[in-house]
Amino acid sequence: MLDKKVASQHAGMICDSCSVDSGRHQHQHGSEDMQKNWRTFFWSAIFTLPLLLEMVYKLRTGIKILDMDLIMYAHIFLATIVVFYFGWRFHWMAWKQATYFRANMDTLVSLGTLTAYFYSLWLVAEKLLFNIEKEGYLEVAAIIITLILLGKYFEAKSTGQAGEAMKKLIELGVKKARIIIGGQEREIDVDKIKIGSIILVRPSERIPLDGEIIEGESNVDESMLTGESMPVEKKIGAKVFGATMNDDGVLKIKVTQTGEGTVLAQIIKTVEEAQGSKAPIQKLADKISGIFVPLVILIAIASFAGWFFIAKDFSIAVINAIAVLIIACPCALGLATPTAIMVGAGRGAKSGILFKNGESFERAKDISIVVFDKTGTLTKGTPELQRIIANPEFHFDEGQIIRIAAPIAKSSEHPLSKAVADYAKEKNIELGKFDSFREIKGKGLIATCVQHKIEMMLGNKKLLEENSLDTKWADNILEDKNLGIGTRLFVVHAKRVVGAIILADTARAESRKVIEDLKKMNLKVAMITGDNKNTAQAMAKELGIDQVLAEVLPAQKSSEIKRLQDAGEKVVFVGDGINDAPSLIQADLGIAMGNATDIAKEAGQIILMQNNLQKVVEAILISQKTFLVIRQNLFWAFFYNVAAIPLAIAGVLNPAIAAAAMSFSSVSVILNSLRIAR
Repeated sequence: MLDKKVASQHAGMICDSCSVDSGRHQHQHGSEDMQKNWRTFFWSAIFTLPLLLEMVYKLRTGIKILDMDLIMYAHIFLATIVVFYFGWRFHWMAWKQATYFRANMDTLVSLGTLTAYFYSLWLVAEKLLFNIEKEGYLEVAAIIITLILLGKYFEAKSTGQAGEAMKKLIELGVKKARIIIGGQEREIDVDKIKIGSIILVRPSERIPLDGEIIEGESNVDESMLTGESMPVEKKIGAKVFGATMNDDGVLKIKVTQTGEGTVLAQIIKTVEEAQGSKAPIQKLADKISGIFVPLVILIAIASFAGWFFIAKDFSIAVINAIAVLIIACPCALGLATPTAIMVGAGRGAKSGILFKNGESFERAKDISIVVFDKTGTLTKGTPELQRIIANPEFHFDEGQIIRIAAPIAKSSEHPLSKAVADYAKEKNIELGKFDSFREIKGKGLIATCVQHKIEMMLGNKKLLEENSLDTKWADNILEDKNLGIGTRLFVVHAKRVVGAIILADTARAESRKVIEDLKKMNLKVAMITGDNKNTAQAMAKELGIDQVLAEVLPAQKSSEIKRLQDAGEKVVFVGDGINDAPSLIQADLGIAMGNATDIAKEAGQIILMQNNLQKVVEAILISQKTFLVIRQNLFWAFFYNVAAIPLAIAGVLNPAIAAAAMSFSSVSVILNSLRIAR
């Protein structure tokens, strides 16, 4: 789970008081923005329609309706409303940029439409004062504004679709909860519940907040967090999370997190941080735009000068300069990266993969090797009993050996002891009673059988040596490589070493398949561990890993990652422990597992919300796909401008056609980005 420290560092756009509600309001605002864009376009189109009809009629018949003064004044009125009321946003933003001696896409739109508008007014004045008739471009100015507004609407609509996964997450938030006070139920607003409160959740209800079960059992659907479709069995003491679905039991839950501390709020914060952040490639695009726009203005001026001095026609010179300004508007360039990041982050969140920032996508572009921490990442992280071996000299069978070992192990909290006790419990083995329990640190356990008053032991070779026991058979067991990897514990009954138990941290069920999938992606795979070389090699062989970095001390892990980088590798590191944090930071791309420590999650660029290694493959694929789409978007945005500007200079493109093409290019970039979601 992400802790408050991580959440606060990735607050994004969500307020501190109520993260989920704030996120909900933001997306409501996004919907309102889309509706506002539609209304603006709709009314602009209504005012533009007469101008468009006049232009079409003139092209078909050659008759100029504007010869009638009344209609000419009406058209001036309509164009003025469209250019200055509906198009005011472009002029205002252009002015703000100009005050800082900067220019952007709004600068081009504003310059183009205002030039067309005022040039047309000049021609009208010439007609009224000197009876000089020349064709104006009032309809062009209005059509450009209207078409660009249509593009803005499609942008807002597509952006809304891109954030659909995030909206669904926000909608999962529960507004009301049943709280138990003095044995009585009372329904109150979730934002009024405090940590430590007891809440009641009935079957088929969503759990309001993060907490710990204190009464009841149930299956809980956590798919909104983990992406797993199967519900998880929850008992007393289990942790549950807000917005997950309680399937079939009545639960009493002690609240442990509220507001921004809940997992749901932290997911939303992290994803919105990624969606709002800029990848390095976007910063590069912004710098290019800052140079590109002034350059386009200079090209437009040069185009005007060229046509004016060569063709000796002021009207043609103006209209071609306007076409250059409009066709070069880098709207698609500005949308290329943020839309792809938004869709990629949303797609990841839907699968339980959190991309902490936009840079996460770019970091995956040239990776060559994936390095896995062994314990807790490739393996389950907890030892399991693998094998019971009886010493043939004393004729004890496996059942007798575990009945000696398990009662002793049950009294200890050591992971190896717990593994022995859990095995006996799983097999429903009846345990005898032991007393006089002693734990010798680093060596093992000693206890006395209550019934027979015989001393029993469970421990390593050092425990045998300390008690002056024969270790010959134990030495053979330790040296026998055919017994596989794992820790050997020896079982002693009345001073005799009657058997041995082998325990090992086993590989996750999906580990081998993940390794195979990564190799199919032409990625090298390595494992890093503090285990001895024999143990590490045995695990690597089992999983199909070719490169092993064994006997690496925790402090040396990041140095090993740097050594790989110095050798020319682009490294993905996957880990879960506190000692993995430096490696997660050092790697070109750090992925923290769902069971990772808070420090590891803070260090990684990608966080998996569940302990499923298959999500590593999915995270890399989403990252690479998103960055590929960003590159495609940028290519087509630049290609469009490079190809179209010469056509505008040559007089091939009418400004109205240029505006339509420019709007279409922006929408095409968004549609390309939406492919990531599929």
